[in-house]
Amino acid sequence: MADRTSSTGAIGSESGETPSTGSAEAPHLSRQLANRHIQLIAIGGAIGTGLFMGSGKTISLAGPSVIFVYMIVGFMLFFVMRAMGELLLSNLQYKSFSDFAADLLGPWAGFFTGWTYWFCWIVTGIADIIAISGYVQYWWPDLQLWIPAVVAIAALLLLNLPTVRAFGETEFWFALVKIIAIVSLIVVGLVMVFAHFTAPNGAQAGFDNLWNDGGMFPTGAMGFVAGFQIAVFAFVGIELVGTTAAEAKDPEKNLPKAINSIPIRILLFYVVSLTVIISVTPWRGVVPGESPFTAMFSLAGLAIAAGVIQFVVLTSAASSANSGIYSTSRMVYGLAREGDAPARLGTLSSRRVPANALMFSCTFLLSAIALLFSGDSVIEAFTTVTTISSVLFMFVWTMILASYLVYRKRRPELHEASAFKMPGGVVMCWVVLAFFVFLLWALTQEEDTLEALLVTPIWFVVLGIAWAVVRTRAPHKARYAEFRAELGRRKA
Repeated sequence: MADRTSSTGAIGSESGETPSTGSAEAPHLSRQLANRHIQLIAIGGAIGTGLFMGSGKTISLAGPSVIFVYMIVGFMLFFVMRAMGELLLSNLQYKSFSDFAADLLGPWAGFFTGWTYWFCWIVTGIADIIAISGYVQYWWPDLQLWIPAVVAIAALLLLNLPTVRAFGETEFWFALVKIIAIVSLIVVGLVMVFAHFTAPNGAQAGFDNLWNDGGMFPTGAMGFVAGFQIAVFAFVGIELVGTTAAEAKDPEKNLPKAINSIPIRILLFYVVSLTVIISVTPWRGVVPGESPFTAMFSLAGLAIAAGVIQFVVLTSAASSANSGIYSTSRMVYGLAREGDAPARLGTLSSRRVPANALMFSCTFLLSAIALLFSGDSVIEAFTTVTTISSVLFMFVWTMILASYLVYRKRRPELHEASAFKMPGGVVMCWVVLAFFVFLLWALTQEEDTLEALLVTPIWFVVLGIAWAVVRTRAPHKARYAEFRAELGRRKA
């Protein structure tokens, strides 16, 4: 985390691989992500694989009340984003939330947050690779699942090795495809509703499908609670825009715009799309293991369009994994620069891309292949992995809120000077933290999610042992001292 890009965007030399020495000559990540990149990366983070693949199971668990589930989760996470935004803009030397966690909570917090976020995206990337393998079976049902998994991992590496601008362009178009697909689904669905479309099984499309089969909460209170188990995974990556802070042009203008647009995205992409789906297909007709997006177009008799949507949800999974590899490489790079990861992972290529960190992260995605053969179905493997991912992301979101609480107590002058204050402040922090406790309890209510939840603490045990070793190393102490000194120069 040392050697931060300055607030004016200075980026250092054009040299090739440079060891993590902490010298001023070392190359820096460059600010090449424009406003349109940041906006679409934020949208891509808000529209994850959980919406396209996981929403089928969520609807089957919660019925029409799934609409409220997504609204509540989105509402709560908006405040996490605002807390993160205020903290990042309070000091432009912060490259990501692991930086302000280390600065405000201590070096242990930077270590735990950084590595947990890396593991979050590795686990999420595995879920995305599993989803991609499942989607490919739509066209080639006899294809071995490991083949598309390996191809996808290799493609992810190649997409991220060029400049960060190349990543920004790739993610821009990935996100645009997702937006067009969802808007198209909404339009087609509304046409079916107003035309009173009748399915082959006799079910008629209409908004009354939202309440005419057991009401809005047909599976009761516990069914509503169960909906949160998968729904929360749909939002992982919503904080992704926070990892672009060091490579964003004009972050003081572009980050607030991206964060403030989140409520509109949630209403359009989650609430409206799921309302249309349930209006066309009664909730009992939604198959948990299938994408309801593809199923709706198939129901309309648009076989070609259904195939196109299947391709779209495949690119959505690829987009999510692509963003994950980007963020993990930057996080590992920062950890290495601070002495919390091997020094080789803190080097940049001649294009100022952390190539070693990229290859390191991609290697771990290969474990998706083992998971594909460990369960009875793709959705079973997907559920296990998404539960672990959700718990780990909640830890990261909690560290963001904890950092904000300390920031408000220790640096009130920065809060007063902020032009992007978190609404609700300290009170909303505690409200969201209480909501996270509720989510953890919800994950204990189903056998499959409980099993994954019980496995998750192993990660923190491993991380605790690693920290006990790393904290005593001289390189870590030296680089952390340099990191604090650089933050101090920025405040001065």
